[in-house]
Amino acid sequence: MLYIISIPGILYFIIFKYIPLLGSIIAFKDYNIFQGIMESSWVGLKHFQALFENPDSLRIVSNTLLLSFYDMLLFPAPLILALLLNELRLVIYKKIIQTIIYMPHFLSWVIISGIFIGVLSPSTGIVNQFIQWLGSEPIYFMGSEVFIRPILVFSNVWQSIGWGTIIYLAALTGINPELYEAAKVDGANRWKQTLHITLPAILPTFSILFLLSIGNFLDLGFERVYTFLNPLNQQNGAILDTYIYEVGLQQAQYSFTTAIGILKSIVGLILIMIANFISKRLTGTSLY
Repeated sequence: MLYIISIPGILYFIIFKYIPLLGSIIAFKDYNIFQGIMESSWVGLKHFQALFENPDSLRIVSNTLLLSFYDMLLFPAPLILALLLNELRLVIYKKIIQTIIYMPHFLSWVIISGIFIGVLSPSTGIVNQFIQWLGSEPIYFMGSEVFIRPILVFSNVWQSIGWGTIIYLAALTGINPELYEAAKVDGANRWKQTLHITLPAILPTFSILFLLSIGNFLDLGFERVYTFLNPLNQQNGAILDTYIYEVGLQQAQYSFTTAIGILKSIVGLILIMIANFISKRLTGTSLY
């Protein structure tokens, strides 16, 4: 019966995930929509070579790597927030804060970008009004190459931190309360209880979430970035996902952008295998 119930999920992955992989062959061809996949001429690694020789491609790969690295640095943010919320003793206050930080998870990136553009507006934004109140000139944040990366990173943390916090709070509820009681008897304060009981208990959860995240190291998301871009911040804001849209869909370079997609998948696979091996050796937790 369990195998029968799993059939719809299996069919979904076969139809929408595995069968489309056959089309990846166009990365090694000069794909022509009129000739079809099989009749298009074979060019080998031409498009991969063009990716590494194109100055725009190298700049965009650099932007993607930097933003992904910043995301990894802030990956523990939901864990830290969950630990802080877990220390609150007033349940109503805890629930209110948890609801507030979870709400952005339900907003689309179009709405989130509109909120940030409004808040950071040089004329009506509350941030620039505060800057002018301090006696400084307003800053056009969305038109600056310097600020676009911090804006993209912070907006992602703001949007996703609530969801991650719920996962960690759920893991925290599974810790045996008797461990804390025994620690109190031994004279351990709240910091030592967190260090020696709480963190080791939720380390497996953190490891699994980190492994799942690192597999998408180069997959930042098209909507997340594209809604923030404009001609003034394009230089430091454009990533592989937006580049695929501009070159692949708008300029019909399907083979070239398919090569980019394969490269992203290979990098993600290598990173997740390395991270899984390290996690298995250090913590005993792994995906396989």
